[in-house]
Formats: sequence, C-alpha cells, structure tokens
Amino acid sequence: MSSPTTGPDLHSWYASVGAVLAKAARKDPAEMPEDAWRALVATTRDGIEVNPLYTRADETPERPAPGSFPFVRGGDRSGLPENGWHLSARVEAKGDPSEVNTSVLDLLGQGASALWLRVPAADVAAVLKDVYLDLAPVTFDAGSDLVEVTDAFLQLLDQRRAAGDGVTDRSAVIADLGATPVTSAYAAGASSESVDLDAAVGLAVRVAEREETLRTFVADGTVFHADGAGDAQELAYAVAAGLEYVRGLVSAGLDVEVALRQISFRLSATDDQFVSIAKFRAGRLMWARVAELLGAPDAGNAPQHAVTSSAMMARRDPWVNMLRTTLASFGAGVGGATSVTVLPFDASLPGGLESASPAFAERIARNTQLLLLEESHLGHVVDPAGGSWYVESLTDSLAEAAWSAFQTVEAEGGLAAAIASGSVAAAIARVREARDADIAHRTAPITGVSEFPNLAEPPLDPARRGGEDYRYGRDFEALRDRSDAHLEATGARPTILLAGLGPMAETTGRVTFIANLLAAGGIEARNPLATAADQYAGVREGEEIAVLCGADKRYATEGPEAVRALREAGVTTVYLAGAEKGFPADADDRPDGYLATGINAVAALTTLLDQLGVK
Repeated sequence: MSSPTTGPDLHSWYASVGAVLAKAARKDPAEMPEDAWRALVATTRDGIEVNPLYTRADETPERPAPGSFPFVRGGDRSGLPENGWHLSARVEAKGDPSEVNTSVLDLLGQGASALWLRVPAADVAAVLKDVYLDLAPVTFDAGSDLVEVTDAFLQLLDQRRAAGDGVTDRSAVIADLGATPVTSAYAAGASSESVDLDAAVGLAVRVAEREETLRTFVADGTVFHADGAGDAQELAYAVAAGLEYVRGLVSAGLDVEVALRQISFRLSATDDQFVSIAKFRAGRLMWARVAELLGAPDAGNAPQHAVTSSAMMARRDPWVNMLRTTLASFGAGVGGATSVTVLPFDASLPGGLESASPAFAERIARNTQLLLLEESHLGHVVDPAGGSWYVESLTDSLAEAAWSAFQTVEAEGGLAAAIASGSVAAAIARVREARDADIAHRTAPITGVSEFPNLAEPPLDPARRGGEDYRYGRDFEALRDRSDAHLEATGARPTILLAGLGPMAETTGRVTFIANLLAAGGIEARNPLATAADQYAGVREGEEIAVLCGADKRYATEGPEAVRALREAGVTTVYLAGAEKGFPADADDRPDGYLATGINAVAALTTLLDQLGVK
C-alpha cells in the first residue's frame, strides 16, 4: 500500500475505507462512492475539518527556526528555564504578608519557577522578600490597583538595586504588570476590574524606559473562553485586544517596536491536546503577522501564559480533572507557551473539595507539570509537534479561522467597540449554544458527568452547588444538584425500575446504557434482573416509572404485552430503551416515551426528575 518514493497509495486506502464502511452499512463495496472516507472527517467547533489521514499532500514548507519570525515554532527562549517553560504558581496574598512570603518561597522551592500574584500594594515588598526576581518572573493581577501595585514593585526594584542585589543583567528581571482594560470590559465580577486604558498607557510609557523587562498589558483571551468561546474566537479577541493596546501606546508616543514589547498574551489550554498545541502556535503566527503589518516583525514575539481551562473543569467526579489538566498542560507546553498555570483539580468547586485539602490540590497541580518537565523531559525539545502534517495543517486552519474573526472585529472598529455593541457576546453565545447542544445530546461526552457518572460519590453540600460560572457540564451538574437535594430531604435518591425483556445476554447493552443515562441526571436505576413480563408485578417496589430494556426483535413480539404488564403492576409511566421505530406501530399498549442514543439527555432527564417529583 505504500512505497518509499510515493508514500501511501491513497486510492487503495480509499477503497479499504469504503469496504469497511460498506460492511457496517450492509452494502456492496461497489456501491460506495470513492469519497466515502469523508464520513470519517470530524469538524471542530470553529468549522475546521480534521481528516482521518494526513499525507505528504498536506505537507507545508518548513517553518523558520524557533526564535525567528513568524515564531510559529517558538519565540526567543531567553529568560526561560533550560528544561522548557515556566511553571507559574497562582498566589492570592491574603492575611499576614510574612506568612504569604513563606508560602511563596515554599512554592519556589517545590518546583514553581514563576509567580502569578494578586497582592495589595502595601504588601508587595514583604511578599516578595528573598525572591530572586531575575530567576522567577512575576505576573501581577492587581485589577484597578495596578498603578499603586506597580509603584510599590518599582520601589522594591530600586531599593534592591541600591542595596547591591547582585543582578548584573537588569533585563533578566521579568514582570508582567497585568493590565487588561479592554478584555476586562467583557468579564464580569469584581475580580475582573482593571485600571482604565489611559492610566495603563501612562504606566507603560514610564516602565518602557527601565532596564528591567517589564510588560504592562496582558491580552487576555481566557475571559472569552470562560464564557464559552471557541478556540478561534479566543485567539481573535486576544489579538484584537493586543492591537488596541499597541494603538494606544503608539498614540502616546512610543515607537511601534517598543509598544509591541509591552504586550503579552494569556490563553486557555483544554484537554483537546492537539487543538491546544495548534492554538499556541497559531496565536504566535497571528501576532507576528500583526507586527509585520505594523512594520516591526521582529517584535512580534510576545510571551504566552497558558492557563488550564476553567470551563472544562467538572464539579462531579472532580478527580477526572487531573487527567484534563494533564492533557491541557501537555498541549500548552508542547505548543510553546512561555509559562503554564495548572488549576487545582477542585478549582470549580467553591471552597474546594471537602475531602481534599487545598495544599493537596495545589501540590497535584504543581506536580502535574513537574512530571512533564522533569521526568518526561517535554521541554528539552522545542516544538516537538513541528513538521507533523496534522499539527501544521491544524495550526494554519486555526490561524485562518481566527484571523477571519479578528477581521470582523476590526471592521466594527476594534474589540472595545465590538464588546460594547454586543456582537462579541452574540458570536460567543452561538458557539456556546452549539457546544451545549452537543453535550446535552452526549455527542460531546464529559467523563464523570454525562458519561460514566459516579452516582455513589458523596453529595455536594449546598454551598458547593449552583453558581453562574460557565462549565461544559453545568446542565448535567444542575440535575445532580436536584438529586442531592432530594437525597437530603428524603434519605434516598430518585429511583426508576429497569424491566428486562429477554435473557441478560440480550438486555445487558441497553440496561447499561439506561443506567448510565439515568445516573447522569442523579437518578438511581434499580435492576431486579427481571427477564419477562410475568415477573414485573413481583419485583416492583413502589417505583412509578419503569424503563423497558430489550432487543428490537423482542419488542416486536413481546413489547406490547410487557408495557401492559408494567402498568398492571402499578407503574404509571413506561419508557422504552431504544427508538420509537423499534416498537410495533399498530400496538394498543405503547410506551409513554423513548430513551435512545442521540436524544437530548438533559431535556429527557429534566422531564424524568419532574415526573418523579424532584424539586
């Protein structure tokens, strides 16, 4: 099927795929079209087609070396650890600043190499005491207090220099001041407050003259991702924000090159590892293009701070989040992010998981990266995915989709105008609604939430339920919240009877399907192992709803009798495991509903909880 000179014989591959698909469809292979393989093409949320096979036909010219325009393969590695990227630890400086300082030094001693710090201006010096700022870059999250926090930080730098801190290369001191005036206009809540654009521009003009490497603005795409944006949208809006900051800086008198070097990016990384790899590569490609159009291509090498996605995190079976964040940090690191912050596995739970301490959750988050860096040595090879026909194609396709969305924003007058008009929110809402529909229909499964739920896990206490933040599994989690409240009020979870029709060899598949479906809504499936209609009266324990589980061929002959027997046993509502077409159309005794693959599971489970009287 292949040769060393021509590569894969695609026509033979097409024929093989067609034969397999024909067998599945019970057709003659000769009846299959040559492009039958297109049934295997997947389409991403951004409309990008992902082929089942990539060959030399998809090959692109070799990209320039890392550190060279357009920086797809990675940016300048000065200031980065030899083993890869910076492990950035999130620190909320609350309480005694000396105790916070102890925690910071412990973090740096346990593997962290950068800090993402929210600290009051008065505590900056105390919290950063004994921190070697030429080794550990700092990103501030100061919100509307940015000017005061920056003044305190600059004073600390000047005091250390005057005292002879031993730093011979002042440019090795790296800090992102964290101004996000444009993107904060989209985010909600006090934590998203930011200094206004004019104040941030004035601050940038001041720090641009210093010898340290200080960047004022963060083009933050995570606020859009957290609201449900697709990857192309996140890139587009982050780049649009960066461009608005550059325009403000140039208007204030800074050279374009100096202005470009005042920008860094913050992007989300998800458990779709290949998309995450491509996202960071595509982000660098886009910003390099902006820099090129502004006449300073060599200054288009902005750092990228990756944060594992908050939207992908689940509250139910949160231990699975460890796998999600591992994939996300892998994708961000391999994709060339400058620094990576892994959220604790219980970050989506207000106050964290009751059975796990914050120290444990933070240690797992930190060690996730340390394993990738120190044991898997991922950072020792720059752009290991480079040259992959798939990754290169996905990078270019994602960049093209994002650039198109970026142009739409620019045509509206820039990101601030697009946010104010509501067009950004409307565009994100369309993507979010499409994703939610796929999740509800379980075509986009969420392990531990919509698939393989663990109904035996301890219920969440009321303080950890609900909330307004967007998470992919929130609709299913809301159903589980109802079940938990019912358990507290009655001492038992809502229960539905499973009525088998036929030997277990026939019913196991559908029984398992229904049990998992019901568990996703917090409903317990009680299976008394009945196999025939004449057993139903003796196995019911007061259940008002039953699901008939069997094979279509048995529904055709015994289904009506089984439905009648369940109703005679006292069941008020009968569902069928399977599609309506599997039940005799002319039967007098018919199910009240059908639970099949592809249904809107959230809607079906909501109806079931309502019928069960669950508030």
